[in-house]
Amino acid sequence: MQSKEHWEKVYSTKAEDAVSWFQPHADMSLALIRATGLGADAGIIDVGGGASTLVDDLAADGYTDLTVLDLSAAALELARKRLVLHANEVSWIQADITRVELPLDRYDIWHDRAVFHFLTDPADRAAYVATVLRSVKPGGHVIVATFSEEGPLQCSGLPVMRYRPEALHEQFGSAFVLMNHQKEEHHTPFGTMQQFVYCYCRRC
Repeated sequence: MQSKEHWEKVYSTKAEDAVSWFQPHADMSLALIRATGLGADAGIIDVGGGASTLVDDLAADGYTDLTVLDLSAAALELARKRLVLHANEVSWIQADITRVELPLDRYDIWHDRAVFHFLTDPADRAAYVATVLRSVKPGGHVIVATFSEEGPLQCSGLPVMRYRPEALHEQFGSAFVLMNHQKEEHHTPFGTMQQFVYCYCRRC
């Protein structure tokens, strides 16, 4: 996993909307979460959520059991300040997802847009998947988005992995059933385009 110092610098020196992964609204993520059909009390964790606006829209949708995890304390603070009234209703976790110990069978929905593709070390990917297996309830929903095979080779100056849907699912193994996958063309604030793939799985 890349260093905490790298991400603290990114979020301490750049505006929220001046990073390539910024979205005014995480429409694809929201659609996939809503499509699970779970109620407002579903436990949802946004891994690498940082300063993402997904938590704002989930709170506005009425979801009440929200957790945001990020390596960067500065990113989490940006989201806290933006949420204002809802900030105290969200659980904020500053941690490395490859090392954190999350509660057993805690979450109904695991969401990750653009963390997993930074895990270039197989050991880090294995640790990530082990954490998903531990913390997502049996039958729970796992939504992971990475750069697709047409995506960039680097992001924020760091190397990334690119995936086809089947290859991304293979990283998680037989304990997860691939339910759906979708491509997304993400238009960055700089006028460029990045190709993402979203895989939606169920934990067996």
